[in-house]
Amino acid sequence: MPELPEVENVRATLAELVIGKEIDQVIIGVPKMIVGMPAQQFVGNMIGQKIEAVRRRGKFLLIDTTDGTLLSHLRMEGKYRLHNATDPVDKHTHVTFHFTDDTELRYLDVRKFGTMELVLKGQEELTKSIQKLGPEPLSPSFEKSTFATKLKKSGRAVKTVLLDQSLVAGIGNIYADEICFQAKVLPERPANTLRSAEITRLYESTKTIMAEAVALGGSTIRTYVNSQGKIGGYQDKLQVYGEKGNPCPVCGTPIVKIKLNGRGTHFCPKCQK
Repeated sequence: MPELPEVENVRATLAELVIGKEIDQVIIGVPKMIVGMPAQQFVGNMIGQKIEAVRRRGKFLLIDTTDGTLLSHLRMEGKYRLHNATDPVDKHTHVTFHFTDDTELRYLDVRKFGTMELVLKGQEELTKSIQKLGPEPLSPSFEKSTFATKLKKSGRAVKTVLLDQSLVAGIGNIYADEICFQAKVLPERPANTLRSAEITRLYESTKTIMAEAVALGGSTIRTYVNSQGKIGGYQDKLQVYGEKGNPCPVCGTPIVKIKLNGRGTHFCPKCQK
């Protein structure tokens, strides 16, 4: 967490809060979160910049300023909050962007896993982080023929391939389980054993589930909320993720949970043969 739907919701709500604001101070409490340059250089480059747009690529937030693009990855628990400068500072606040209107964009991260990388404006495609990303699941560039070719060439488990960001950007653990369930495919099945009809179902399920999750603001499983403090709505539609032991919504068989390459993985042993 968060995955593409959650990051997209953060992007949309963050854009409503910060576009047009000018940075006049940056405070960094955890320097290791800044990658690609020393923290003090990052601070110097951000001061005087005005936020012009907030975009997304895969699970990355892309914050465009006057001269640069900030690549922000929230990892497990990262959050952005807009505050008045006089508001109490949460102990998990690790990066603060102070604006000329005396508001602050604060980045909170309990686990301190999040990262920020500043590049020249529009140069994010040259970074290793973005270069390796595959097509967006809701974009025209996500083509079934390419998707099928990559699946047929891989002997890895279907779920493992879906989590490969070079195949399709933005799918994580929750949505991989849901996609496999809707497509009636076992997540541990070797991808190169899939029939054409099964590949088609996986492809269509990927588009359908990701679109629905984006529309509902993502899934709040533990601590996820968007930039305005609101939870997602898709968790109420999850069919198998987090449902270990509960009856399958289709056939009533208890949902099974296993470990697959270190990831908790949920499926119906009857519907997904």
